[in-house]
Amino acid sequence: MSALPDVALRAQTPEDEAAIYRLAADLDTFEERSPNSPAPLTLEAFREREARRDPGAVAFVVTLDGAPVGRCTLFAEDALARHAEVGIALLPEARGRGVGTAALRQLIDFGFQRRNLRRLHLVVIESNRAGIAAYRKLGFVEEGRRREHCWVRGRYEDEILMGLLRSDWAAGGGLSA
Repeated sequence: MSALPDVALRAQTPEDEAAIYRLAADLDTFEERSPNSPAPLTLEAFREREARRDPGAVAFVVTLDGAPVGRCTLFAEDALARHAEVGIALLPEARGRGVGTAALRQLIDFGFQRRNLRRLHLVVIESNRAGIAAYRKLGFVEEGRRREHCWVRGRYEDEILMGLLRSDWAAGGGLSA
């Protein structure tokens, strides 16, 4: 059995710019990360977008053995209903190694324990099978589907809505005492 990856979440620093830009500019996974039309992203446009990023979002850099390999975020938080959307994106070399699952486990715990959220949700395209498997492994369940909602690499795909309740996370052993 292989050792689990050393995955941590931390605040973004200026030294992370190259990795986060590389992630944002990755056209191969654009549709997994954005509902916008794919287009090349210049460094200048990336910096402008980063400057306009939602100040209410809680964004972490995902690190693997100390090196930045992605970003995960809680955003669109509803302070009254106590829910937020979850997003994650990883560089190619970090995918398929359990990094995303480990990072999301930490983000979910942060959302429920530190932000006092009661529900987390996400949107995923149906062809992102690895992502869906990771989300299910963490306890997310399919709550809905928008049929042929997304244009992805030359065809329409379903968009799957998934959610996780704090009570289900706690019942599954996800919350520490």
